Amino acid sequence: MPDIFVNYRSSDEDTGAALIERELSRRFGSERVFRASKSIKVGRRFPQELLTAVRRSSVLVAVIGERWADARTADGSRALDDPEDWTRREIVEAFESGALVVPVLIGRATRLDRHDLPPQLAELADCQYRRLDTRNADGDLARIGDDLAEAVPRLAEAEREIARSAEASGEVRNRVGRVDGSVVQARDYTHRQSGGIGNVGGDVGTFINNASGPVNSGSGTQHNDLRSGGVQFNGDGGNYVERGTAQQWFGGRRTGHEDRDR
Repeated sequence: MPDIFVNYRSSDEDTGAALIERELSRRFGSERVFRASKSIKVGRRFPQELLTAVRRSSVLVAVIGERWADARTADGSRALDDPEDWTRREIVEAFESGALVVPVLIGRATRLDRHDLPPQLAELADCQYRRLDTRNADGDLARIGDDLAEAVPRLAEAEREIARSAEASGEVRNRVGRVDGSVVQARDYTHRQSGGIGNVGGDVGTFINNASGPVNSGSGTQHNDLRSGGVQFNGDGGNYVERGTAQQWFGGRRTGHEDRDR
């Protein structure tokens, strides 16, 4: 039995509806989320399937895009004004059955105005909405799921049960938000680096392993002159060990042997 019914207009935001359904199914279980093109089995009578699913659901998520209110029927009239329009019928049925109705505005869709809706749907404009923007899809989907888990306790319990089952089976289930750089997910992870320089995050600093030849790991200019046996470092910080002579100075003050020709 579904807990969440995903309502949408196929000529408007079927892609957004699929995205929402997929995320909610991942969190709460596929059997708890109804979306017509996924949930109605082949050969079944869709009018009865739709009405039954709405009446049994605790939540109806109304997916609303920019074309939702202006969609037209075959004769050119506005679809929302047609009592037989299925998008309208599902929402009306949800209100009558006492389900929580949550409008989700996709992209640039604007907040509904009750004066633009037929009287049977005017209540939809008063329902607190959520927004789904593709530029922040992960965060928006997470918020929608969190809100539903808070509003319907058995959804929260279903999510905990899925997490417990995954942990028992050794499956890893997590969500990674916006990350700059690389992400590694593994039970055991070993990193080996040879022959190069890499920047290591956190408090480690600069990592140098098996470098061949002079290395400057600080700021400033490094001058190498291996033929004359001398190496010079300019800038704050530098260490070099090699046959010949080494010169270094900090903050404009030179130390050690100075080159008289400079």
